[in-house]
Amino acid sequence: MAENNPFGFDPDDIDRVVREAGEELRDFKDRIFAFLEQPIAPAGPQQQPRPETTGDAGDGVWVVYTADADGVARIDQVYPSELEALRSLKGNVDPARSARFLPFGMSVSVLDRPAE
Repeated sequence: MAENNPFGFDPDDIDRVVREAGEELRDFKDRIFAFLEQPIAPAGPQQQPRPETTGDAGDGVWVVYTADADGVARIDQVYPSELEALRSLKGNVDPARSARFLPFGMSVSVLDRPAE
C-alpha cells in the first residue's frame, strides 16, 4: 500500500479528478457556444431612441393644396389617409397642386412656397 499511496492519494483518485475536470470543461464549452450562438438583434434606426413625432403617431390629416403664383397655399381637400389623398391626385397635371401631411395644430402657412 505504501507504493500506491506515497502522496496520500491512489490512481483511482487521479482518474476521478481527471474525469470530473473533463465533464466540467465540456459543460463550460457548451455554455460558451450557447452564448456565442445567440441571435444578434439587427442594429437600425428602431433601436435609437427618439421622441415620437406627430407624423409618426398619425395625429393629423392629409391635405391636397394648391399654391398660387405668389406662393400662398390654399387647401382644396382634406383626407384622413395618404392613400385617399394620392388617389385624388391620380390625374393631376397642375404642378402647383400637391398633397402633404399636416399635423393637428400646425398652421396652414407651412404649406406656402417661398418666393423665388
